[in-house]
Amino acid sequence: MPGRFRHGLPDDVAELSRLLTSARTERENYYLGKPALLSAYLRYFLPWNIYRLCRLLASLPVELKAGAAVNDLGSGPLTLPAALWISRPDLRSVPLEFRCLDRTPAVLDAGKKFFSALTASADGSKNCLWKIITIRGEVKLNGKLSVQLRGKAGALTTAINIYNELFWNFSPADSEGLEYFAEKQASLLSSITAAPAKDADEKGSILIVEPGIPRSGEFISIIRSCLLNKGFPPISPCTHSNTCPFPGGYAGKGRHQSKTKWCHFAFDTEDAPEELHKLSAASGIPKERAVLSFILAGGHCAGEANAQKNKSKIRVISDSFSLGNANAFGRYSCSDKGMVLLTGSRKALDSSPPGSLEEASLKNCKTDPKSGALMAEKE
Repeated sequence: MPGRFRHGLPDDVAELSRLLTSARTERENYYLGKPALLSAYLRYFLPWNIYRLCRLLASLPVELKAGAAVNDLGSGPLTLPAALWISRPDLRSVPLEFRCLDRTPAVLDAGKKFFSALTASADGSKNCLWKIITIRGEVKLNGKLSVQLRGKAGALTTAINIYNELFWNFSPADSEGLEYFAEKQASLLSSITAAPAKDADEKGSILIVEPGIPRSGEFISIIRSCLLNKGFPPISPCTHSNTCPFPGGYAGKGRHQSKTKWCHFAFDTEDAPEELHKLSAASGIPKERAVLSFILAGGHCAGEANAQKNKSKIRVISDSFSLGNANAFGRYSCSDKGMVLLTGSRKALDSSPPGSLEEASLKNCKTDPKSGALMAEKE
């Protein structure tokens, strides 16, 4: 990067962060078409998004066979293909077709250059078996695409960090509006994805990833139900297909509103590149933790299988917190029986960070008087 631009990069990153959060109403539709903002996105937001996606994709049961198609809605600078290439080296030898849709041509062009450099061999030769098709288009509020996706149904359809830009203007009290929006988007996603037949060779799946904030958690919970009704049951992080015990959103009315518990996962960023941390600090938005909410839907719910008799699979969600006793700590978790408070010593819970899948006996167990959650103890 030329020195004259490098000096102003932290300020450009801070400005773009402002436009993405507190100043959303000031943002133009094609804001990433501006060179300074596009540069800030490519050098700050793109690597952070790839970083957290890699952490997620490496642990998800995403299976793609030769010739499979991937629909990537709101692809930006090909964030999803890049993260998949990095985190899943086993797929690099599998011929795949990616249909990357975004409304800003400059972002797609930058992504193609980046992905080409990323996938080049050490001698600079191009032998990537993945076919990248970039499409100028966008997802609309009514659940339609501005362009038609041609070809066979996707074995995987992804929507990464796009829905928060669409549902942000819904009032926190407008649950009906958010539900209507989620239903329309579920119809879109399921219509361009191969049906997840149990015995078929190719099972279609849908991956949605959003920032780990309460509003995103509420949306993920709602669209999870909508996808289930379309024949796409949850695969991860859910351990079941029952009602979501972490609906997110807000409880109460007026000034008495409070954030309810929502499904999100956080992890430390100590192993992120040092230069990225330096840029983050210089921009005034350091990242000590990365947080996301997501749903992978399509096949048989993974957590429902392989549980021991009389035990339930539980997914750990929250950080650990004190239960008012020096030796007693808890983490909120999800199960087919509802919300679970997993308790134990700090040492015991440190071995079960957010995202962990545990087994616990939930029959006849006590209920936490504060949260109403079932209580399970980790030895």
